Amino acid sequence: MAISAQQVKELRDKTGAGIMDCRRALEDTDGDMEKASVALREKGLTQHTKVAGRATGQGLVESYIHTGGRIGALVEINCETDFVARTDEFRTLAREIAMQVASMDPKTVGDMQAEPSDDESVLLDQSYIRNPSVTIRDLIREAIGKVRENIVVSRFARFEVGTSGGAQDDTGQENQ
Repeated sequence: MAISAQQVKELRDKTGAGIMDCRRALEDTDGDMEKASVALREKGLTQHTKVAGRATGQGLVESYIHTGGRIGALVEINCETDFVARTDEFRTLAREIAMQVASMDPKTVGDMQAEPSDDESVLLDQSYIRNPSVTIRDLIREAIGKVRENIVVSRFARFEVGTSGGAQDDTGQENQ
């Protein structure tokens, strides 16, 4: 089946994957956009395993304050280069994770290499608030597939007016 440039562009816009990756995925799935999208997502998971051991010395701290100012969150999310850390896509990912922390009140970050669990107190295993069929781990892996760099949530803190509690690091230990 002949794959048009418009199909490749549409899949690229939808997934953020490279042009040749999109073309190959469409060719492998006989032009089926949904199957190609799934294939690229699976390839993104493969990309995650390739970059998993790389150092993440760059990144940013992102905040989210819920309407009314009674709940807020800070998240430190790291990547390999400052180039990726400055992209709108990376900032959006960090903001979405900060919003997740404010909304779902996880207790620990979790480990990207560990098997997913049903433990809702682990940030990486929580269902994403904007799409419950996806976990935060999946959201990060999708971003890793797009930027081709390791991404790690290092730590977070959640604040709520009227409650006491400390910030939490990636081990789940409170920092008072």
